[in-house]
Amino acid sequence: MGQPGVPERPSSTHGAHATGVAAAQRRRTRRRYSTGALIAFEGVEGAGKSTQLDLLRGELERRGHEVVVTREPGGTPVGERVRAVLLDPGVELDPRAEALLFAAARAQLVAQVIRPALERGAVVLCDRYLDSSLAYQGAARGLGREPVEEVNRFATGGLLPDLVVLLDLDPAEGFDRRVERRDRIEVEDLGFHRRVRDAFRELAAGDPDRFAVVDGAAPADQVAAAVRAAALALLEQR
Repeated sequence: MGQPGVPERPSSTHGAHATGVAAAQRRRTRRRYSTGALIAFEGVEGAGKSTQLDLLRGELERRGHEVVVTREPGGTPVGERVRAVLLDPGVELDPRAEALLFAAARAQLVAQVIRPALERGAVVLCDRYLDSSLAYQGAARGLGREPVEEVNRFATGGLLPDLVVLLDLDPAEGFDRRVERRDRIEVEDLGFHRRVRDAFRELAAGDPDRFAVVDGAAPADQVAAAVRAAALALLEQR
């Protein structure tokens, strides 16, 4: 498997979406596996990613697919240790350090889990991936899109998801769904999480062929149906 490159996208301190030309270039350069596919689930805190990911896994397994489920940050022994640091409310991190730690965990996950699974034809369902870094660190933390994208291009070898399922939800509603103790990212104020949502929407608008935007406020069965339809449409094309 070669190392696909990802063309430059315009930089922005607030996550402005790529132009249509840049999106088209990315689609041309993304290497496709013969049968495997990478599907990432994105959204603000409390959007229902874990629930919908698990429902899709069950559906795909019933249809005979090998499904590998993983998460970010984490998914490997190294990644889980990095996750513990990143999400610890007692840890103070410079935004650049935060972005680099996410990229490091992602590099290990791609090398150890995602790429081998794709090469053997599995469907990989990942709870968060690159677009989370663009939304959280690039936009909400104010680092800008280009530097975050650059380090992650190196970390992943240019591997992008074949499909990004964006569960779009008002962050205030997401907070209402959270009952457990909040981690270091979740405790950020509502303005921070609204910037994250805006950035996700801009990313989706800039690359509509790669994103499936689903109303996260809809009933769970309707959300699951929309997610299933998007995933099956992708896999039927493969």
